[in-house]
Amino acid sequence: MSKNIGIPGVVPPKVKPEECKDLSCPFHGKTRIRGKITQGIVVSKKSKNTVIIRRDYVQFIRKYQRYERRNTRLACHLTECLSNEIEIGDLVRVGESRKISKTKAFIVLEKITGGAV
Repeated sequence: MSKNIGIPGVVPPKVKPEECKDLSCPFHGKTRIRGKITQGIVVSKKSKNTVIIRRDYVQFIRKYQRYERRNTRLACHLTECLSNEIEIGDLVRVGESRKISKTKAFIVLEKITGGAV
């Protein structure tokens, strides 16, 4: 049985706990989700247990009284129980946790939609 991580709208994956041996999994391991909850599009899945997501946003430039589009990339931990359903181009929801490695402090929680949005 997967545990409820306390974030509204996030449904635990339908994987048996014995199949997921990842200690950094918020559903089957010991890692807690706290802090920011955000979403982005998966742009890379080359590293083991890691995906790179891209977050697009607009920034107001006061001098010109205009907005400009910007983006940022986040390295996120991809747990074993979600690795089969997440592909490049998917919109995913990620949550902040403790540092997992030098660059990873977010964990993929769920797939929102498939394909680029």
